Amino acid sequence: MRVLRSAGLPVGTSTVLQAFEAVEAVGLQRREDFYWALHGVCITRRDQQEIFDQAFEVFWRNPRLLDRMRALFLPSMLEEASDNSAQQALNRRVAEALQFDQDSQEEQQSQKEEYELDAALTWSENDSLKHRDFEQMSQQEMEEAKARIARMRLPFEKVRTRRFKTSPVPGRIDLRHSLRQSLRSGSETIRFSWRKQRHRIPPLVILCDISGSMSRYSRILLHFMHTTTGERERVHSFLFGTRLTNVTRALKEKDVDLALESIGSTAQDWDGGTRIGSCLAHFNYHWSRRVLAQGATVLLITDGLDREDNRILQKEAERLHKSCRRLMWLNPLLRYEDYQPRTGGAKALLPHVDDFLPVHNLESLGQLADALQNGSIRRAAPADTWKESLER
Repeated sequence: MRVLRSAGLPVGTSTVLQAFEAVEAVGLQRREDFYWALHGVCITRRDQQEIFDQAFEVFWRNPRLLDRMRALFLPSMLEEASDNSAQQALNRRVAEALQFDQDSQEEQQSQKEEYELDAALTWSENDSLKHRDFEQMSQQEMEEAKARIARMRLPFEKVRTRRFKTSPVPGRIDLRHSLRQSLRSGSETIRFSWRKQRHRIPPLVILCDISGSMSRYSRILLHFMHTTTGERERVHSFLFGTRLTNVTRALKEKDVDLALESIGSTAQDWDGGTRIGSCLAHFNYHWSRRVLAQGATVLLITDGLDREDNRILQKEAERLHKSCRRLMWLNPLLRYEDYQPRTGGAKALLPHVDDFLPVHNLESLGQLADALQNGSIRRAAPADTWKESLER
């Protein structure tokens, strides 16, 4: 229970008491019964499954594994730790949580050494956290990243409309208002009135993939969506995996914890498969006319891995692109320099997007803000090369 609590799971006193009752009910004869007894008590959301499984497996292994996991946090041992596949696959949050299993003297020494390492690395006071991948963050770094996301402010992009409004600055003459003013005063001279074009903030539509391949990124991107919803007007948010779920109303909750809890109970396809084509078809048929009016900007957050027929995805992506003013594809796989759109889903999506940007760390979210403010900043060289190859 202490390991799960330190790893970030909501394990309180009531949960511990329920765990004791469950273990007393099933007994300790079989490890499988013991596992499912704790699983039924401690797991409340699907995203907690991976942390629980890793903590359960590691906790009952050789105790010397704890020493090897502590070595992951020493700079001199990073290269050796990267060669061990078991350690490489271990969740950093679980590794940190298991550090409590020491006597009081060793714990004080380790805390002192850890403090010295943190002072040397200064993760929270320099740009190292800004460039760190969300998937590689520890629990402490994840909390700091969430706090920074909560302080983010996306720019309000304004577009010109066809309508005009009264302006005190000379420019375009408002002939109708000028004539009315002269008739009202009865004078022979006409005092001109002026007008200018109206500007408005276009709607923002977010389509976020919550399939298994996107689970680590979609959870923290929900905090970004919550911040954006509270900061801007007319923000519509949707989650999709095997089906489309509208979470706009849930994200309007001011408390992010309550908002995420509501989303967890609403979306039922977490960490599952991906049907991008069918989900876009559902969006285009049921929601596009409602939320894409007045030149909306669409943020499509997905890795492009689709298990359906790519012809469906290509057709629906083309329709979505024609229905909105700007379609931006945010792909966490762009964190790799050698990324190539070789999957069928990526090939179907790429010809119909205006911007193709990464979304894997805090820096990439800053690039998204610049793109919304300054216009398209498509990664010119690789994107054009990919598009030409697809056309050929």
